[in-house]
Amino acid sequence: MALGTQVILAATAVLAVIYAVVLYALPHHRHRRFGAANLVTAIRAALVSMIGAAFFFADGLHPADPAMWPLLMMIACALILDGVDGYLARETRQVSDFGARFDMELDALFILFLAAAVYLMGKAGIWVLLIGVMRYLFVLTSCFAARLRNPLPPSFRRKLVCVIQVAALCFALVPFVTSPVSDLISATALVLLSYSFAVDITSLLTRQAAQA
Repeated sequence: MALGTQVILAATAVLAVIYAVVLYALPHHRHRRFGAANLVTAIRAALVSMIGAAFFFADGLHPADPAMWPLLMMIACALILDGVDGYLARETRQVSDFGARFDMELDALFILFLAAAVYLMGKAGIWVLLIGVMRYLFVLTSCFAARLRNPLPPSFRRKLVCVIQVAALCFALVPFVTSPVSDLISATALVLLSYSFAVDITSLLTRQAAQA
């Protein structure tokens, strides 16, 4: 597989949209500098854009394609950088709601791309897309349920489950991992994600009910 024009154009378009949204939200950034942490997240956005474009637009990409290994390395790099940006934000004392939202939305997009890739590569059924769309369904539901729009406190469990999603989907994409193993890995990731969302939703509804 070669990175054709359509892959490069698609990756550029996705990245341009991401950066446009970031620039739109930048005035809400409470620090004077963009910051090293946000810069790392911006680099990760470029990797995520290329990964998504490769799986959706590369000609002839299949699970046994040698190009899968470079793609998996890019996924691994993006996963590692996901830990670096948070560390830098804490070390440079530039933790902000802007940076946290930038990181969170990019994680959601990354997981959506990976879930779609697992399906497109025939590693799991269409149900695996639930991993990628679950957060967006939650956001959509919150538009009609005010209780779900309340902020959630930081959670190690939430961060851990996010990392597990990326790692599991990445492992499912490894060329020598085939069904039913890839199905089992993806299903386990989906169950953990469903549990995490169930805990958060229950917390939001219970808290609101107690306040009422």
